[in-house]
Amino acid sequence: MNSNHILREYTSHIRAFKPNARFYLLNVIATGAAMGVFRLIFNFYALSLGFDEALLGNLITVGSFVALLVALPMGYLADLIGRKTSLVVSGVLLSVSIIAMAIWTTETSFYWMSALSGLAQSLAGVTMSPFLMENSDEHERTYLFSFSLGLQMTMASVGNWIGGYLPTWMGSLRAVSPISPAAYSDSIFIVGISAGLAILPLLFIKSPRLAHADRAIFAPFQYAAKHPRTLAKLILPMFITSIGAGLTMPFMNVFFRVVHQRSDPVIGALFAWGSLAMGIGLLIAPPLADRFGKIQVVVITQALSIPFLILLGFSPLYWISAAAYYIRLALMNMSSPVYETFVMEHVESSARATVASLTSMAWNFGWAFSPTISGWLQIRFGFGPPFIGTIALYIVSVVMYWAFFWKQTITDVSAPTAANKKSNPTQ
Repeated sequence: MNSNHILREYTSHIRAFKPNARFYLLNVIATGAAMGVFRLIFNFYALSLGFDEALLGNLITVGSFVALLVALPMGYLADLIGRKTSLVVSGVLLSVSIIAMAIWTTETSFYWMSALSGLAQSLAGVTMSPFLMENSDEHERTYLFSFSLGLQMTMASVGNWIGGYLPTWMGSLRAVSPISPAAYSDSIFIVGISAGLAILPLLFIKSPRLAHADRAIFAPFQYAAKHPRTLAKLILPMFITSIGAGLTMPFMNVFFRVVHQRSDPVIGALFAWGSLAMGIGLLIAPPLADRFGKIQVVVITQALSIPFLILLGFSPLYWISAAAYYIRLALMNMSSPVYETFVMEHVESSARATVASLTSMAWNFGWAFSPTISGWLQIRFGFGPPFIGTIALYIVSVVMYWAFFWKQTITDVSAPTAANKKSNPTQ
């Protein structure tokens, strides 16, 4: 299969995206860029105010713990008010939380706004997968999931690049140091306004509400009771991965500043290229999944990422660590939308919001506790122990994906519909 044929095939899938999906992707572009800036500079902002890594870990824990607690109620709320309203409300809450962090710089305010951000991201998270499933057909579904996340990462690379310079620009306007709290707070404020403007494309989405029968409040518990083995196999590997990721991934900007003594612009450029590498990996994932199978792509790419994670954490040379960072990002994350599609295809349509809530809970459970543990470890022992924990847990999760889905047939996990059987390469 030559490259021209692959490109034509890829383009045909993108052209099949429905209007609702296109409006959602416009929101992804704007939000991705804004959050790319925020995730790069917020840790530096907090440190400039005199807080330490322990607080950074606690803030991530609070946001993730709130997201964990509210995941099931948010799944019900998303069904109750509709996908469009859910996405709009989550966007408003996210924007408010960021703006408030720029205005009120107390520890208490940061905790409250981290909680609000966790609520916003939980609502968006449990809405996104069912929304994309409902606004795509089997032909373009994997491409839409991957294109959405790939586009988000590509725009995050733009945001990372801007974030590396934005405090310098703000500092120049106010005649203060680019690493001063004032320069960072102005930058965070601009991010919050940008996140608010990102809501505009969502207003054009046409999304019907679900019937009452499709949004029973006890549906999550009913589904879990009927399919405990299915849910355990679908969720447990992601849960283990989340614990590992929470130990190191939220602190990568601090890692490159502390361990490799790099400046904000250098780290911003590093993150920009890293997000771009991730975006490219995500865009490559759908044709690979078509050719080799969804779960095969998940297992192989995540397994290949582990040696590069070792190089990232323990190489004394910056250029080796940076190169490993790029490759690890692309490999580890390109399977994410593929697995999301895999999960959504193997549950009934009425249970998708429920399962999205449960997978969101599994992911946020690890992030709710790991960052606090990691912050404590960093202060006392440096980055070595957190990286060792991440590596070990990633190995465990890859083995689980292989044992649950590749080694065994999919009929051991669930009973897919005929349409799902056609799309599932392991059948």
